Order: sequence, then structure tokens, then C-alpha cells
Amino acid sequence: MTKLPALFSFLCVFATTAIASADTLTVSTDKSSYTPGQVMKITALYKDKYGKAITSPKTREIRIKNSSGSELVKTSMKNAGSGVYTYAYTLLRSARTGKYEVRGSFKYRDNETKAYSYPQVATTTTADTTAPVTAVSPAAGTYSMPVSITLAANETATIYYTLNGTTPTTASTRYSAPISLTATTTLKYFARDTAGNSEAVKTASFTAGTTPPPPPPLPTGNHASLTYTGGTMCLPCHATQAAGMASSTHYRWEGPNSQISNKPGVTGGKLNTAINAYCISTLGNWNGCGGCHIGAGAKPGTVADATRNIDCLVCHQKEYKRARNSTTGLFEPDMTKMTISMDAAVQTVHKPVKSSCLQCHAKGGGGDALKRGDLALINGTTNDRNYDVHMATTGANLSCQQCHTFTNHHVAGRGSDLRPTDSTVGVSCSTSACHSSKAALTSGHATAAINTHMKRVACQTCHIPTYGKKAADAVLDTVTGFGNQATETTRTWATPEWSVANNRWEPTVVKANNLKPLYAFFDGTSWVSDLNDVAVIDPATGAYKISRPNGSINGANSKLTPFKYKTSLQPRHTASGKLIALDTSLYFKNGDLVGAVQSGLTNMGLNAGDAYTMVKADEYQMLNHTVSPKTAALQCASCHGTTSAPAPQMNLKAMGYALKAAQSTVCTQCHGNEDMPSFTSLHSKHVTSEKIDCSMCHSFTRAAERGLTVGIKK
Repeated sequence: MTKLPALFSFLCVFATTAIASADTLTVSTDKSSYTPGQVMKITALYKDKYGKAITSPKTREIRIKNSSGSELVKTSMKNAGSGVYTYAYTLLRSARTGKYEVRGSFKYRDNETKAYSYPQVATTTTADTTAPVTAVSPAAGTYSMPVSITLAANETATIYYTLNGTTPTTASTRYSAPISLTATTTLKYFARDTAGNSEAVKTASFTAGTTPPPPPPLPTGNHASLTYTGGTMCLPCHATQAAGMASSTHYRWEGPNSQISNKPGVTGGKLNTAINAYCISTLGNWNGCGGCHIGAGAKPGTVADATRNIDCLVCHQKEYKRARNSTTGLFEPDMTKMTISMDAAVQTVHKPVKSSCLQCHAKGGGGDALKRGDLALINGTTNDRNYDVHMATTGANLSCQQCHTFTNHHVAGRGSDLRPTDSTVGVSCSTSACHSSKAALTSGHATAAINTHMKRVACQTCHIPTYGKKAADAVLDTVTGFGNQATETTRTWATPEWSVANNRWEPTVVKANNLKPLYAFFDGTSWVSDLNDVAVIDPATGAYKISRPNGSINGANSKLTPFKYKTSLQPRHTASGKLIALDTSLYFKNGDLVGAVQSGLTNMGLNAGDAYTMVKADEYQMLNHTVSPKTAALQCASCHGTTSAPAPQMNLKAMGYALKAAQSTVCTQCHGNEDMPSFTSLHSKHVTSEKIDCSMCHSFTRAAERGLTVGIKK
């Protein structure tokens, strides 16, 4: 009996020694509790039995399960060195609440070690019980008809209305675009938000008659005595304007895809669904992408009253600068970059100027002039009318909103690659203030031959012969690279390079100046591929297509239009065939393609670690700016060539203008085979003089629109 205590002591020592001799692994998260949409940062520390860091384990697996036990992630952690391993997981906005299991499983030699952490995911969002508020613009009253009526809710909501005096219900017409009234009308309307809250039905009566005089201008001291108290200080006086902005594409970053042929009736946009051949998607990097958002920092849809998440000064004060607070995620004035005080900023608000728009629209894609190919920061100040005859100070010196008119903060205009349509108002060159003589699309040019082109050739085709132009008065900033106006033609995410200008890793980019457009027929509608769509290869380019203009040589309203052609080498998920929205926040930080793709897969609800390949994707982008003076417009030979030289600008035959059969076959429909005269002479005789339709020689017709005859003229 006296030996038992000694034996017991031996066993205890033996057990302690066995535990101490094993490798150790700890797994921890940066917080103990998260809300949906937040990033869970996981750290693992792996040491051997002597306490020395294990830097080359056979496996470094991390698994994450939600509160129901469903596995969300099974992948490898990033080796940060010194035995430290990291992984960042972005919780979906729809993430299940409850206790999550984070398990690390590491192997070194023949030993496997596991460790666990159990963070909580809980929502702090209070139930939304507040009904939306809808504003009508203009206000009820007497107007010259027709009058365009806009309805705008102060949060994400569906608006229902009637025009016959009956009380609207959720079965009534849904509001999607300004309503055109042509006679005395009683409008009744209400909004219902995503939480199911409905406002009381409102009534606005519009009477046909004489438009009342405009209200008197604001008194001089209306803003002069203001003191800056924060971003919401504008709301008491400008509630209608704020509601209009809150429902606009500029704020929502999504809207009805009314001009997208393959997604009719679908709401889309860069907020959640749109992809491109630049940074691919905003998914996973709202803080970065949202720097050009007119909101106060919160992501659209996360603030019940969107009017309280609007930063009016982004557009209405050219001297205003801001920075995102790293703690709150919200924007606040950056006084280190401002030349006036915030009191002065709100006292001197103004309508948007060119620089207001260009601070975002000229810098898309990560740099000056990179994205659009026809917009650069220099557009706001240049005096070189050869660079842009519309915007140059020595040209028309137009402001952006002279073409892109606003209706209740909804802007007119869209390109071929943009998903939402913000306004039903179109952008036209032939307005009463500009080129009114060309409104009929049959006159206005010096020669009849050019006038006959107007129904089938966009103005931009002749008047924007090149893009990526360089302004004569541009000055190159050797640090930022701004001032070159070279536009991006392709990028590859497979090869990161360090950007001194942006202080981050970026994909390798190829840029160029003075490029010739790609031409295609465009009827104003587009085909697009979005996030979670199965990518489709275009046989014509061999690339996975992201956006395409719709149109054809015979299509109604189709016009020959110039485009920028853009490609990108980006990741594609092998199993699903989807293009992957790699996590740019991670890529910009460390240039780690694999980690950015894995995080992107997780953000998309796919499995991190799945196989992927780098593929070529491409898109078409309509060209509308940097219009050249008329003396630099394309001449006939640029597109049609001559009897001795081919056309240098485009190949019209390849676009559908070739003869429908051999020349001898086509000509002998009417007469013997003759020598081919010049293009001008041939068309002057057959079309202008004899009114013979194009279909006699080609595979398209212009009979109806030009009064031509189909068949052999007797």
C-alpha cells in the first residue's frame, strides 16, 4: 500500500509529459461576435513540442461551419511566416445567426493537431416598422401639358399608383419611370418597403392649363449664414431632392434593366450583380469601390432611410474632399486636402460642375482615363478644342448636365455596358439648343450624301474617329500617371504589379493612346453577363463576353456606332462556369491571386479551394465623349475606300455591306456585266437617281425608310 502514492505520482508526470511533447495549435478570431456581412479574420499559431514555430506543415486546413452545422469553407490558410497562418472569411449578408465552429487541422510530419474557436454571429438590426415616404415632383398644380411626374421613396420600396382616381393597391401599376400626363389627372399613390410597411395613400391632382410662374429665388442669405453640422443638415429644406436622389441609380447603384434584352424586368447594377473586365465586381470590397459612391459611406440597402445616407457635397461643392473613417466606415471631411472650411463649403454650394462628375467618372477602373476611353480629368479644364470640341473652354464649354439632363435627380443617358436605366429621357445631339437642324435625321449637313447616313450611322461614328486621345495642354504627373489620357486595353490579374500612385498591388495593365474604335450596330439595348451567370464564349472573339450592344444591319433603330473594345484575363470557376469576382480588397493588399480568388469564391457562396482557370473576357463600351471638330470628322474614303485603296477606318463589307452574290450575278439582274465605277458614282446612279433598293445588290433593305423600289426598274 505504501507504493501506491508513488505509482500515482508517476502516472501524473507521465501524462503531463505526453501532452507537453505534442505539437500545439491555437485558432482564434479577431472578434468574439460578428454581424452578417462582416469579415471574420482568423489566425492560427502552430508550434512544435519545443515551442518552435512550424513554418512548413504538410497541411494547414481551416473549416468553418455555421450554426446549423453546414460547412461553409474548407480551404488552406495563408502562411504569414513565423508559424502564423491567416484566413479572412466574409459573412454573407444573409448569414445564419448563432454559434459558428472554426476548426483548424494542421499536419507536421506524422502528427495531426486540431484546434477550435466558436465565434457568434448575431444581427443587431432592429425590426423595421417605419413606413416609407413618397415624394412627387413637380408638386400638384396647374401645368401646360404634357408634364412628366416623378415619384421617389425615401428608402428601397415599390411604389403603386393609379391615374383614374381609384385607390391603388399592390395589384395596381408599379412605378418604374416618370409618368407623362397629357390631360387633367388625379394621381393616387403609395409605397411599400421591403419589410412590408405601407404608407397611407396620397393624392396629387394635376390640371391642364398654364404653367404657374416659378417660385422666387432663394434669398441671398439662405446659405450664407449656415454652420456645418453634418451630412444630414440639408434634409430639412431639401427632403424632395434627397428622396429623388435616394431612388436614383447614382445612389442605389442598381435599377430596372429596361434596356437589357436578356434580363427583362430584372433589377441589376454594380451594387450586387454587374461584372466587367476591370475590377470584375464590387463584391467583397465595398469600402474601396464605395469611395466613388455619393452616399455617406454605408452600403445602399443597409440604411432604412436612404436619404440619411446621402452626401450632397460630393456633387454640390467642388472644393469638398472626404476620407473614410476606418472605425465607423463612414465618410468625413478631409480637411488636410481642402482649401476652404466646412462652414464655407455649405455656404457656397453650387450646381455640379464638370470636375464634380469627373472625380468619379474619369477615374473608374483605378486611374485617370483608364475605363471609358473618352473621359479624363482633363475634360474638365482643357482649352484644346481638338481634344473635345464640346467640353473644351475654347469650344462649346458644355457642362455635363447640358447633355445629361436631370429629372428629380435621375440622370439621362446610358452606355452599352451599363445595366440600369435611370431616366426615360434620352440624350440627343439634335436639341433646340445644339444641332436643331439635324433633328429630322434627313438634313443639316452640307451634302445630301451625308444626310442619308443619319438614320443608320450614329453621330459619334464620324465625329469620334479615335479614342484615348491626348489633350495638347495636358501635363503628366509622374507620380500618379494622370495626364496621359491613355486608356486601358487589357489587364491580367495573374501578374500583379506594384502601383506607386495608388500604393497597392494591382493587375498588370496595358494602356494606349489614339486608338481606332471597333464598330457595331446598336439599337440602344444590350446583352450582358452578370455575377453568377454561366459565362458564354463569343465565337467571333474567342473570349467570354461580358457585354454586347444589340443591333443588326436590318434591325429597327440600329445605327453603326463606335465602341471601345476591352479584354481582361480573369478567373473562371471550373465546376460552374461562372466568372469569379475575386476579392480585390485582398488582391490590392498583397497581390495574392490565389487568396483573392478563394475569398471571392466564398463571397459568391461557392467553395474556396475549388478549381479555376484564368480566361480571357471582353466587353464593348460605347464612345460618346472627346468629340472632334467637324473639320476632323471622318471623310467618305475613310469608310468606303476608293477604287485604288481600301478604307482605312473600317471594313464595311465584313459588317454586312458586301454584295449578296458575285458581281457578275448581281449586275446581270438588270444589265450586262460592266466595270465597277466608284462607290459615289454607283450609288448616285442606282439609289439617288433610279431609287433602286439596297436589297437588289445586298442582303439588307432600306426601301421603307428611304422610299426605294424593290425589284428591277422597268
